Amino acid sequence: MSELTRYSISDNLKRIVSGERETVFRLLESRFCVEIQTRLPGLHIKPLKDADVEGVMAVLDQLKMAARNGEILTAKEVERFIGNKDRDFDEAIPETPIFRNRFGMSVAAKTPAQAELVKAVEKNDVIFAKGPAGTGKTFLAVTLAVASLERHEAERICLVRPAVEAGESLGFLPGDLKEKIAPYLRPIHDSLSELLPAEKLRRYEETGAIEVAPLAYMRGRTLKRAFIILDEAQNTTIAQMKMFLTRLGPHSKAIITGDTSQVDLAKGQISGLEHAMKILKGIRGIAEVEFTATDVLRHHLVKDILLAYEQKDKKK
Repeated sequence: MSELTRYSISDNLKRIVSGERETVFRLLESRFCVEIQTRLPGLHIKPLKDADVEGVMAVLDQLKMAARNGEILTAKEVERFIGNKDRDFDEAIPETPIFRNRFGMSVAAKTPAQAELVKAVEKNDVIFAKGPAGTGKTFLAVTLAVASLERHEAERICLVRPAVEAGESLGFLPGDLKEKIAPYLRPIHDSLSELLPAEKLRRYEETGAIEVAPLAYMRGRTLKRAFIILDEAQNTTIAQMKMFLTRLGPHSKAIITGDTSQVDLAKGQISGLEHAMKILKGIRGIAEVEFTATDVLRHHLVKDILLAYEQKDKKK
């Protein structure tokens, strides 16, 4: 009979870590060739053929730490972390929440690229985050900005997007200018609404502590002690990107996010994001973080769809 290894964990944390119907434990059993027994206090791990008891215990350590910090990970999220057998589990699962949203739930980096973005923001003042849709670039950037505002590290947040028409003329859309551009800014508003209570968000917007606006509104300004986010930056021209980057004032940070595979500029125009990343590479204080399809946090099919398109593009 194989010797059991006891893993110490409280009943409350065990319930949180196990996932719905113990799906997380079933996933770990399959990945590490063990049997996890849960009826007795703590956990009892029984090794099977080709078992990796140390590996499963390392993952359990990280899951337990995440649960203590209020981070509840689903089986799908855990599967993404442990998918690479060579991965260092100490770096795989988030330990420290960045921020707690309006529901009291923690928000933390969920993929290696997201963790890299968090570290890049700590060490640099301008950060380019490039990658496909669904990787959490914008939401994480907004979370970092809100956390900075709440900690009084920044006095204001400026969240901007280029209002690219993408086949539709703004002039034919109903309403005044504010109503016309609202759809372009909706994703940023959605992120803010998830993070902050409605009353606090409204107060921040009324006092100017949080500003959501089209990129054109940045012209002629110098933003001091601000956390600035330029979203959908692949749709900026070279001139627009230069204008945005030169708005940065003392004690400010900027995150520029975009997906260079989804450029909506007119034919022949060069993306300001691609141009800036190329000419600014290597400058101290400017960092670049690249997200890939493996960082996608949406429906599991989204990752497969993106990979299929990437492979098709490589064959051209």
